[in-house]
Amino acid sequence: MQFNTQDTIVALATPMGVGAIAVIRLSGQDALVIANTIFKGKNLEKQASHTLHFGTIIDGDVLIDEVLLSLFVAPQSYTKQNVVEISCHGSNYIIETIIKLCIKNGARAAKPGEFTLRAFLNGGLDLSQAEAVADLIASGSKSSHQLALQQMRGGFSNELKNLREQLVYFASMIELELDFGEEDVEFANRDQLKKLILNISKVIARLIHSFEMGNVLKNGVPVAIVGKPNVGKSTLLNVFLNEERAIVSEIAGTTRDTIEDEITLSGVRFRFIDTAGIRQTTDVIEAKGVERTFEKIKQAAVVLYLFDPRETPEAELLQITADLKQTNPNNSKLLLVVNKADDETVNASLNLFANANDFIFISAKEKTNIDILQDALIKAASINSINTDEVIVSNIRHLEALQKTETALNSVLYGIDNPVTSDFLVTDIKQALYFIGEITGEITTDDLLETIFSKFCIGK
Repeated sequence: MQFNTQDTIVALATPMGVGAIAVIRLSGQDALVIANTIFKGKNLEKQASHTLHFGTIIDGDVLIDEVLLSLFVAPQSYTKQNVVEISCHGSNYIIETIIKLCIKNGARAAKPGEFTLRAFLNGGLDLSQAEAVADLIASGSKSSHQLALQQMRGGFSNELKNLREQLVYFASMIELELDFGEEDVEFANRDQLKKLILNISKVIARLIHSFEMGNVLKNGVPVAIVGKPNVGKSTLLNVFLNEERAIVSEIAGTTRDTIEDEITLSGVRFRFIDTAGIRQTTDVIEAKGVERTFEKIKQAAVVLYLFDPRETPEAELLQITADLKQTNPNNSKLLLVVNKADDETVNASLNLFANANDFIFISAKEKTNIDILQDALIKAASINSINTDEVIVSNIRHLEALQKTETALNSVLYGIDNPVTSDFLVTDIKQALYFIGEITGEITTDDLLETIFSKFCIGK
């Protein structure tokens, strides 16, 4: 490893900007010594871990601020090093002065994610848990919070650890066979090994399959609002967001590009995309907007098709429905929504459309039946069926490693069922172990760590 973990680092752990309180974090062998140098109060080096101390920060004879210091003595800390957290007043001047004093007395400015990197390198977290820390900080809904918390507390890691231990055992038994090659002995029962590989393959397949839902929980459910021009798409988006996010006009074709924003419904984040109205047009810019509409339909998990039944014959609606389903290769859920609905519109729809009972009738302008539409959205996204107590994969790096693991396990199965020598068999098992190790951090590189932790905020 090229990372220096022996020096002492310092950073602001709370967001930049003026506030009531700011927290400055020190971590490293000399954290207590440096804090003691600028702190007037008790001798910090003689205090117990997990204690709080009131005093002042001084620069020579100059008083900087009254503060509260939290002590975490190694190894009983987040980074497994000595850690001091200075709670000061949230003045930018005070924050900058205290950090400069720490650097003046031997600390250096921390890099993004360096505190969590040290927690990983010192054995406090494995790599998947460290990544979950960033997800927890970024979580914007109840479901994404629960998912990140479950992973940070080791749910995913524990499942992989169990699989890895079983594979390591069989790999060692097969390697032992190679040491006794001339004696033709078998330490690893092939039937038991096949049973194990099949069981592990089922677990890996389940984890791979969970990514689709995990990605939704982490990044939000993409919902495309589509329909003809001037049918009320922008009005509906504004109702969902409870603000004038999109321009509403009687002039058809006002929305010429996609507009995106997020809301949380029942603890789940939805990403709404207001699209340009679908129609034939000679306007180059509007035509580009229509093209982007179809791109967003392809990416959506749920498509809201908003329409006026008085302007949409049943044959046309059937054709539009078929086109929308064909546009999205992921088989997204399609909700047919009648806007500007009053009693007359509802009755006319029931008489004119054979599938009118499948329609959702709303009035975006009057905010009528919006709660019914929201319930339909949650149901369409299958949110109610989510159990965040189960291990769910939400990281694309983990998904790719699991897919490679699956390929390696298939090679092991082939080797068991065919006359493949033990050395090739153990190589395939080690390949599977390698890819599992990439997830948890037993196998890693400096470049990978740099990529992962550079995305963290400074101070975490």
